[in-house]
Amino acid sequence: MYAIIRSGGKQYRVAQGETLFVERDVLSNADQEKVTFNEVLMVGGDKPQVGIPMVSGASVNATVVRETRGQRIIVFKKKRRKNHTKRKHGHRQDLVQLRIDSINL
Repeated sequence: MYAIIRSGGKQYRVAQGETLFVERDVLSNADQEKVTFNEVLMVGGDKPQVGIPMVSGASVNATVVRETRGQRIIVFKKKRRKNHTKRKHGHRQDLVQLRIDSINL
């Protein structure tokens, strides 16, 4: 059985026992050990259920494994012949690694 959940404007396909990385700033309860996702868009398997827009009564439980940072992204800006200096910035997104425990209907 699998489910499609929404977290922070992104959609993730999850199954029991999988691990996934979710952005830390959209998880309000990432400091706790357990996280519950109530925004389940679809539950698949033998009898798939598609929500309009959410599947009523469905939830996904997950355990926080660790907090980490994503890969570095380089942002480089330059405009030629505009007396505009070159600007180089880096960014690393804060992430939370989750292990999916159960999918509840």
